[in-house]
Amino acid sequence: MYEYLIGLITLVQPRYIVLDVNGVGYRLQVANPYRYHVDTEKKVKMFVYQAVRDDDISLFGFNDLDEKNLFLQLNNVSGIGPKSALAILANPDHQGLIDAIANDDVAYLTKFPGIGKKTASQICLDLRDKLAKLSRTGDLLATTEQTADSGINNELSDALEALKALGYKERDVKKVQKKLEKVTPTSTEEYLRNALRVLN
Repeated sequence: MYEYLIGLITLVQPRYIVLDVNGVGYRLQVANPYRYHVDTEKKVKMFVYQAVRDDDISLFGFNDLDEKNLFLQLNNVSGIGPKSALAILANPDHQGLIDAIANDDVAYLTKFPGIGKKTASQICLDLRDKLAKLSRTGDLLATTEQTADSGINNELSDALEALKALGYKERDVKKVQKKLEKVTPTSTEEYLRNALRVLN
């Protein structure tokens, strides 16, 4: 139904952002909310996907069309739903994901939350040829700049909440927390990127 929305980001939470489009706030579930920051002056363009179930209607947001297309390919795999696809996309190395699928690297894929060997094999089988057509120009690595705030505890806490929202288990979150606490204070988005690198 929707292809994209253009509006102002008015709220950033561990699971979603809110995009204000002419006074209507759209709640968009995104792979990494902390790629974005609240800005009530500069409009952004978000590509979207609407998922409809018997008991829920959700909107998923994407930074660009390549990211949306990758999400749609993952979402079409048996055993992968929208939230699982979003959790996979939270890893910023989308080209690494494409390469892993092309090379049948099941071990790489099983590091994502909720992905077992059977599902990982199905991803490789279904998408091996399809993903080869996606851009290798670096567009998949595009991010929205995030301004760094002071207050390491809040930023680290938000990043850990985002990991839980993506489906990572409590023990994995605690394990990565110890490593992140040793990192120089930085933005929530960078904490989350570092965490995903460690976990994947």
